[in-house]
Amino acid sequence: MPKLIVLYPPPVDAATFERRYSAEHAPMVFEKIPGLKKFVAARVLGTPAGPAPYQRVAELYFESSASLQAAMASPGGQATVAHAMEISTGGPPVVLIAEDDGPI
Repeated sequence: MPKLIVLYPPPVDAATFERRYSAEHAPMVFEKIPGLKKFVAARVLGTPAGPAPYQRVAELYFESSASLQAAMASPGGQATVAHAMEISTGGPPVVLIAEDDGPI
């Protein structure tokens, strides 16, 4: 199952970012992105060596690559991407497309 991974850099104001992410952005992901099968979000605590280069990681799963592309091109997907850019005050999020290998 393909997924979109979003890595948010540390924001200018972490408390404001976390409030807006939880209250505005996460609900928007569920409400506006068509074809979403699973959404996993995590706050990054750090690395074994200290501070991390990211504040949050989000994974959005889709049935197929075509459904992922269609979701991101949809009006709801575009609005959600615009909101992600707006709240990511530490710089633009890094966006990756990946697919889990499955059990190993």
